[in-house]
Amino acid sequence: MERRSFIKSTVALGAGYYFSNNLAFGQEENFPAVRVAENMRNFTSEAVEGVIKTFQSKVKNKELAWLFGNCFPNTLDTTVFFQSTDGVPDTYVITGDIDAMWLRDSSAQVWPYLALVKEDKHLADLIAGVINRQTDYVLKDPYANAFYDDPEKVGEWAKDKTDMRPGVHERKWEIDSLCYPIRLAYHYWKETKDTTPFNAVWKEAIQNILKTFKEQQRKDGNSPYHFERVTGRATDTLPMDGYGYPVKPVGLICSSFRPSDDATVLSFLIPSNFFAVVSLKQAAEMVKTILNDNALANELAGLAKEVETALDKYAKVKHPKYGDIYAFEVDGYGGHLLMDDANVPSLLALPYLGAVKTNDPVYVNTRKFILSEDNPFFYKGTAGEGVGGPHIGKDMIWPMSIIIRALTSTDDKEIKHCIQMLQKCHGGKGFMHESFHKDDPTKFTRSWFAWTNTLFGELLWETYQRKKSLLS
Repeated sequence: MERRSFIKSTVALGAGYYFSNNLAFGQEENFPAVRVAENMRNFTSEAVEGVIKTFQSKVKNKELAWLFGNCFPNTLDTTVFFQSTDGVPDTYVITGDIDAMWLRDSSAQVWPYLALVKEDKHLADLIAGVINRQTDYVLKDPYANAFYDDPEKVGEWAKDKTDMRPGVHERKWEIDSLCYPIRLAYHYWKETKDTTPFNAVWKEAIQNILKTFKEQQRKDGNSPYHFERVTGRATDTLPMDGYGYPVKPVGLICSSFRPSDDATVLSFLIPSNFFAVVSLKQAAEMVKTILNDNALANELAGLAKEVETALDKYAKVKHPKYGDIYAFEVDGYGGHLLMDDANVPSLLALPYLGAVKTNDPVYVNTRKFILSEDNPFFYKGTAGEGVGGPHIGKDMIWPMSIIIRALTSTDDKEIKHCIQMLQKCHGGKGFMHESFHKDDPTKFTRSWFAWTNTLFGELLWETYQRKKSLLS
């Protein structure tokens, strides 16, 4: 089965995804209760409930208030499984309609709650549990992108030609799978000052990440990673006998797959290399400050500097219309692919990840390219406009790209335009989706995709705090 096709119907029913929407939108009585019933929620945070109450009592746009109340808590309501053993928190996080934990998705799903952990110790423990679980997974297999709760489970991709192990759901090598856990850990530490999760085991995971990144610079021309899948989708496996097309070792890190879980064309995936620089610097700071290991910190910082230098030399391309822009993928030989994909990390999301400033001239040019029809995966229709990608196909816009566009914008009109598009794209369900058709939001993929729901909540709450007038 494809990643987006697995539906846990019993929980989906509990979450209220199936309801009659015969009434037209725009009237308060037409917003039915679709959030999962209180007695069926997986986790409840007083701080999150307080934010929802505040937003819904202050924002006069009833549809946005309804959407926020559905989307912002969706990760907690339906996808987290929290326990504490001998005082050690442990949290398993599914993506929604797939019973597996992606290192990327799980980090992104709980990310918007970090701002609330100071006022909710229970919520802080939940996130610490995610960090602990991710540490175990990185030690289990740093090349895997998704794992099962059951360490002995053998799943649907067991026949993939790669070093599959029990407990691994999928083994697609993606740089961002190792960056997201560092991002979550770093900001958890900054928000809480709690260093409990960052022990010798966590340090070993960081060393594993460093080792993997260095292996994937492929300086000797070889890679210990190999992946082949019998599939009818070209983007679901690697060419060249499972190793991908060759690259010239220039200091960048190879990523065999994108954050969409689609195979890269040219293995130096630029957004993910930018993300790696940020993450390596964050890991270096944590290792030095918390663990007092200057040698490891210097090694992490040294790799960050090497990748940063290579990005400066190889990531930029002179476009005849937009000037200097960032390529999406390069091979070190001069080959480059100009596009962007909706999944984060993306070129559009670079400021959101702390990789570049919003006023960086090359980013400004790149943004213009991304949000134009010169980007082969930018779609514009009667229902909205935004970035999609090969994962779903032609004319399918990802709400995630519209959210990221708003979160990286400095233009109030653009932010409001994005929020208005998002308000109209839920297809009558009250939740965000993986993608929707540019001309018909009722044609969508993934009814239960917690990452986009929570990310949308992050945008609305941030907008409420900064410029509430944009929500009118």
